[in-house]
Amino acid sequence: MINEILNNYLSKLDYNLNVISSNRPEICDYQINDSFKLAKELHKSPLVIGNDIVNDINELDKYNNYFSKVECVNGFVNLTLSDKFINDYLRTMDEKDKFNISLEHKKIILDYGGPNVAKPLHVGHMRTAILGEAIKRICAYKGNETISDVHLGDYGLQIGEVIYAIIHDKKDLNDIDLDYLNEAYPRMSALVKENDDIKEECARITKELQDGNSEYHKYYEVIKKVSVEDIKRLYKYLDVSFDLWEGESDSYKYIPKTEEILEKEGLLKESNGALVVDISKDSDSKELPPLIFKKSNGAYLYTTTDVATIYERETKYQPDNILYVVDNRQELHFIQVFRTIYKADISDAKLEFLGYGTVNGEDGKPYKTRKGDAPSLDSLFNEAKEIFISKKSGNENMSDEDLRKIVNAILKFADLQNNRVNDYIFDINKFSNVVGKTGPYMLYTVLRLDKILNSEDRKLALSDKIYNDVDRKLRLKIINLESAFNKAYETRMPSYLVDYLYDLAVSANDFYQNNHIASETDEQKKNDYLYVIYMTNRVLKEMLHLVGIDIPSYM
Repeated sequence: MINEILNNYLSKLDYNLNVISSNRPEICDYQINDSFKLAKELHKSPLVIGNDIVNDINELDKYNNYFSKVECVNGFVNLTLSDKFINDYLRTMDEKDKFNISLEHKKIILDYGGPNVAKPLHVGHMRTAILGEAIKRICAYKGNETISDVHLGDYGLQIGEVIYAIIHDKKDLNDIDLDYLNEAYPRMSALVKENDDIKEECARITKELQDGNSEYHKYYEVIKKVSVEDIKRLYKYLDVSFDLWEGESDSYKYIPKTEEILEKEGLLKESNGALVVDISKDSDSKELPPLIFKKSNGAYLYTTTDVATIYERETKYQPDNILYVVDNRQELHFIQVFRTIYKADISDAKLEFLGYGTVNGEDGKPYKTRKGDAPSLDSLFNEAKEIFISKKSGNENMSDEDLRKIVNAILKFADLQNNRVNDYIFDINKFSNVVGKTGPYMLYTVLRLDKILNSEDRKLALSDKIYNDVDRKLRLKIINLESAFNKAYETRMPSYLVDYLYDLAVSANDFYQNNHIASETDEQKKNDYLYVIYMTNRVLKEMLHLVGIDIPSYM
């Protein structure tokens, strides 16, 4: 990262200085604000110290030429990078693997997706898939070993409800298909809310399934097979993949050992017939409820299976980090789970709750169809495709694969440009436009740069010249990639990378409009311009792929 390079460079001086990115980029590229802190230590005015720092930097930089201008303004030291530094850094990015981004080597498990078997996927499932996949790819690009787990909800009450429906509808197992599941689940969900007897019967079926009832297990296997096939189809369309297709059911064999550990540590307490873990801390500002490990009827809950799953992951993989990309509303659940794990010393991994906000309609409420329900992912994909096709004559003739990539760009760029923890308004018409901060705008930019590069057959090299302010702005934006990437990685917020890519695309289009490459007669200038276009295009393509966006063959 450039800040680190500059800080290391200036560590040769007799000051303890901290170089930061400028908050006034129209004035300078970087700045040093330490004159005011040093004034107290050295008993001098900030202006005197600032001028001393400027003189010392200029003396140091006499032969290295990192800076074209170093000046003190009211005690603040402003640094402007030299053309040589910028171009040397561009060449390094081009020559080194992964643009010379510094790497780590951790083992990271990512838990995202989490769809419930037997229930159709809808717009509410979109964020975890899109965010989780982007975070996984960013972590892997950083050099880490990643293991992703969809972690299906496959042993909950909804399974008991659908089994109840199959039995009472007298359905043959061979006749259980996706259409039936999509009809049976909402029907049963409504029924158990109205009829306590049926709800109790569904709960009994679920408990007996968990306890190993072989007859119910036959139904379960068919339900899971049909449902998972469709889930995989939808995730494939989104270009979302998982290393593990495990679920709650896979953790059940680890529950006895987990319970034994909690018992040995003296953490399990009886409360109204249930076994619970007190997860409170003296520092808590409000009272937190205990984790319920086992219900009074002997049944287990999500909290139980999540604790057992972490024990399983520790046993199998010994990860450094386990990341959960889940709805903000599950925060209390994961506080309970994480504190239980740490109290029992079950895992050494850093457990991270990566909460996200909801996808809302224009009314600020969770996105719904006109019928009042959350739209299915299939219908959302089709709506995005049809709206894009309607934007321009000829779009209807594009290949299915190109349209899939465009739909992905529309949905993903719309989602990922938002801070992960915030809700956002989903306006599919706006996000389908080819202008503005949208996926199609990003795709058009890359395809435009492709066309420029494909029209020129030459070996690219770069001089030490920069020709105008627009040119300099684009080069500076390119070399600041690592800063944006690392911020996205460290905060687990892809929005930092997406914001950077949008700004890069805007700068690239500005560069293209102001520098007429095709008609340029100065061969060195033309070659330099093409090199900058080439590097911009490389960064855009590679980083867009990290957030799950790939480029169609044409638009």
